[in-house]
This record gives sequence, structure tokens and C-alpha cells, in this order.
Amino acid sequence: MTAPVRAAGPTVTAAPHDTLDDLVTAALAGRLGPDPATERVSVGFVTRQGARHPGRARGYRNHVLSLRVGAAVGSCAVEPDELPDDVAYDCVGATVAELLAHPSLPVRVAALDAYLMGVRPHAGAATDVVTVPAGTSLAKSAARAAAVVDLLPAEPGRTVLVVGVVNSLLDELRRRGLRYLPCDLAGGRTEWDEPCLPDAAALLDRCDAILASGMTLGNGTFAPLLRHARATGVPLVAFAQSGSAVLPWFLGAGLIAVSAEPYPFFWLDGGATPIYRYRADREGR
Repeated sequence: MTAPVRAAGPTVTAAPHDTLDDLVTAALAGRLGPDPATERVSVGFVTRQGARHPGRARGYRNHVLSLRVGAAVGSCAVEPDELPDDVAYDCVGATVAELLAHPSLPVRVAALDAYLMGVRPHAGAATDVVTVPAGTSLAKSAARAAAVVDLLPAEPGRTVLVVGVVNSLLDELRRRGLRYLPCDLAGGRTEWDEPCLPDAAALLDRCDAILASGMTLGNGTFAPLLRHARATGVPLVAFAQSGSAVLPWFLGAGLIAVSAEPYPFFWLDGGATPIYRYRADREGR
């Protein structure tokens, strides 16, 4: 179910940001909201999840760092066992400003995500909200995939570079007659035994559109995708659990749409869960 969302809360009038570092600099300078030196992390936690949907031959794992600032929770997924759980504990009590200078990029992303979630909550900023109906893990995954792929301006026969492989997204692309190039830093193979290629940069010239996971923020691979989209006009859409409140700030700078899923994610709850969608051509900045 899709419903429009009317803008409320803080109004953002700044131009789109070109890089994550630029956005961090703006936050630290107090240009986006409250002084990050006055905002503290009250809760830090790690979610470890494994899943294999009934009827699917392959499973997957998720490992997500989440930080709470006030009422907002920001998240960044990492590769399994990339970060020790102690990192989450060490963040508790730290200011957002301190964590935006943390040596770990996923920590910086999670802290920025929590901060921006408070500055501009999805409910008042997104173009629309889609409710993923209650159901099995596979049913919810398929419904989420349909909501994400709806954001792609790609006709049947076109090729989509998928950065961060999710089999339900690939299945939805196949259903719509779209070709895809599966890309994932972790490698592996798709449900249809296709190799997941690790180097997105090597595939950019072969695609008509890009569908990228928010994990690209935390592993440092988002910037070249954004630069390519901005330089070539190739549509770039993000599906984000990691940095769901961060990525909308790049709309109009190469990013055309975002499917934003704040914590708790659809795979954590069998009930109905929201997805907040943003489109650059309908953003009320």
C-alpha cells in the first residue's frame, strides 16, 4: 500500500551534497541541524541475522551496527565479523561530533544516520511511504523488492547494475524483463547460480541504470557510483537500510531516488513495516 507523505518538520534548503565528506563537514559546522557536539549516543547495538527463505536455495547473513541519538536510530551494515561488538559499546556516551571523526567508516555512517534521522525524520520528508504487508520472510522480501524496483526508470530489455546483491531484487528485475549485472564485494553466486562480480567500477559502462545498496556508504564504494551517475546521467537508485537518512541528501547530485528503511528493518518483524521513498524530481527541499 502506498500513501503520500506531506512534508513536515525541518525544511532543508541547502543544495544537494556531492560527497559523504562534504555532508559530514556540513553537519559538524552546524549547517544541517543542532551542534553535533551536543548530541550524544545513548544506545549502541549490533544486529546479527541469518536468513534462508522457504523455497530458496541460498541464504545470507546481515551484521548491522546501530546507534541511538535521542529518538532516532541510525544504522550501517558491515560484512559479518568486520566489526567487534565492543565497537557498539564504545560508542555509547560519545557525542555525534566525536563519532563523525571515528577511524571506522561504518561508525561514522551510523552516527551521521542517527543524527540526520533526528534532523529530518522520514515521515515528514519522504515523497511517499509504502507499507510492506505482514507475511512470511519471503513475502515481505518480495513486496519490498517491488517497491524498490518501482523507483527505477528502466524499460524491459535494459541492463541494471545491482550493487549489493539481494535475490528478491534480482527476481523482481527478471519478472519485469530487465537484465542485470550482479555485483557484490563479498562475491558469491545468485539464486540462479550467476557469479556476483566484486568490482562495480568495471561494470559501469555496461549498464543503463544502477541500483545500489546503502552498504556502499559504509564500505566506501558509493562515491564512484555517484560521480558516474552525475557525469553520465545514468539513473542511480539506492535501497537503504544503511544510511537511510543519509542518502536522501544526495538527491539531485546524481542520485534520483531512495528507498529508505530505518531500523527495525522488514526482515526483523513479521508484521507490516514501512518503506519511505524519495524521488529527486518530487523532493521538497
